[in-house]
Amino acid sequence: MNFNLFNDYAYVIDYIKKETMKNDIQIEFLTKDNDVLFSNLGFAISSQREELKSLTLYKKNYILRNIQDKDYIFVSSLINVNDKNFKFSYIKNIDYIYNDKNDGYNFLLKFEMYILIIFAIIIYFISRKITRPIYSIIKSTQDISSGNYDKRLDIKSLDELGVLSTNFNIMADKIEEKIRELQDINDEKQRFIDNLTHEIKTPLTSIIGYSNLLLTTKVDEEIKYESLRYINSEGKRLQDLSVKMMSFISLNGDNFNFKDESIMEIFEYIKNSFRIKLNEKNINLVIRGEDRNLYIEKDLITVMITNLVDNAIKACNQHSNIYLNTYTKDKKIIIEIKDTGIGIPKEHIDKIIEPFYMVDKSRSRKNNGAGIGLSICKKIADIHNAYMEVESEIGKGSIIRVIFK
Repeated sequence: MNFNLFNDYAYVIDYIKKETMKNDIQIEFLTKDNDVLFSNLGFAISSQREELKSLTLYKKNYILRNIQDKDYIFVSSLINVNDKNFKFSYIKNIDYIYNDKNDGYNFLLKFEMYILIIFAIIIYFISRKITRPIYSIIKSTQDISSGNYDKRLDIKSLDELGVLSTNFNIMADKIEEKIRELQDINDEKQRFIDNLTHEIKTPLTSIIGYSNLLLTTKVDEEIKYESLRYINSEGKRLQDLSVKMMSFISLNGDNFNFKDESIMEIFEYIKNSFRIKLNEKNINLVIRGEDRNLYIEKDLITVMITNLVDNAIKACNQHSNIYLNTYTKDKKIIIEIKDTGIGIPKEHIDKIIEPFYMVDKSRSRKNNGAGIGLSICKKIADIHNAYMEVESEIGKGSIIRVIFK
């Protein structure tokens, strides 16, 4: 930019030489016809120089060239000295710029690699944290499907997985509850079948034994009478068992006719039906309470109370009292059967409603009992959305309440 201040191009050249030696740069000073006035280029260059074409004063042309595997920038301009125009070119090795660029690229590449590795590690642990609950859910479902129904998830979070785990645990609780119910029902059915088989087998064995005795052996009248009496007794017990079994099975249906019925009318009917049996043991059946209507299936309730009164009669000794009562408590209608009989041991109270369960088997057989009456009562109570309560004390009697909700 200082060249235009000089009037002698020789002086300009001299100045250029000093500057190039001092600053380690390369310069070309050419005439308008491209004759070299000065050049300190250390390499050969083609005569076809695009940057030297169409030069004008005070305007610079730029071009980049790769010469001998080195990168140079050529800056050319037209200058005026003593009213003559000369071509001036400034040449600079710019390998350091490309090296810096490459170093920058390498740095950025390494930096990006490090960042990618760090992000990969972070994403790995995040994905592990996210997928761990999912794998836990998968493992739990496999355990449950294998029969381990008490398996639960321990995922404590407020996100969707936390909600899913909570719902999963609720579902697992329901499944376990249903499985236990089914298992209990299955066990109950199996006990029912086993007990029924036993109850049928025992009298049949006796009947067959005594009948074979009568058929194959000559016996006196007394043994013959005892054998026939025992066959008759066991036959009646089988008949009673079959009737109660039919009642028990029929309760599994739902074709019941519910109506408003008078409780006292049912009480009086039951008392009349037991009149002969009560007189045989000199037992007094006392009816108490105020008459009230109850929305029930009359025949079923009659069967239920009949069974309860029958059990009370069997439990009582001669000259006893049985109380048949109805009252209201906490807006619930209650039917109560109270006797002064032998009572039930505390350890048996929770089991007496199970089919074929008998507290005193010898006494039950003596009365042709099969241990199914209270099971029928329980099922009838369930049909009427009611429940049973039992209170008993050995030697003082029992109280059974049927409470309608």
